[in-house]
Amino acid sequence: MTEAKTKIATCHCGEVVLRVTLVDGFNDAWRCDCSYCRRRSVPTVTAPLDGIEVLRGQDKLRLYQWGTMTAKHYFCSTCGIYMYHKRRSDPNQFGVNLYAFDEADPKDFEPIGFNDGVNHPSDI
Repeated sequence: MTEAKTKIATCHCGEVVLRVTLVDGFNDAWRCDCSYCRRRSVPTVTAPLDGIEVLRGQDKLRLYQWGTMTAKHYFCSTCGIYMYHKRRSDPNQFGVNLYAFDEADPKDFEPIGFNDGVNHPSDI
């Protein structure tokens, strides 16, 4: 059963605040093992493309892209916390940093599964 929920996500310093409508609450948390996500090691949850509203800090968000330039990773330019990204695996979705939500306690989610980002069809 899906559990669409609207929640508030923040970076560490509080400069960036998002209102996020999640497709299935925190139920679909996973990590990616592509070269970037593997180093970041942050689990994400899913939001639709119209599911993120920047309430504060649009001017603080910075974009990082590489490779196929499909994924768009946004992070706070003040504290460096990754906030969300437009997915390469499904460009019709955002992945949102699970731990940017204050109520998401890491101990409640482990073990979290992985998506195979190393062997992505766009790279073949």
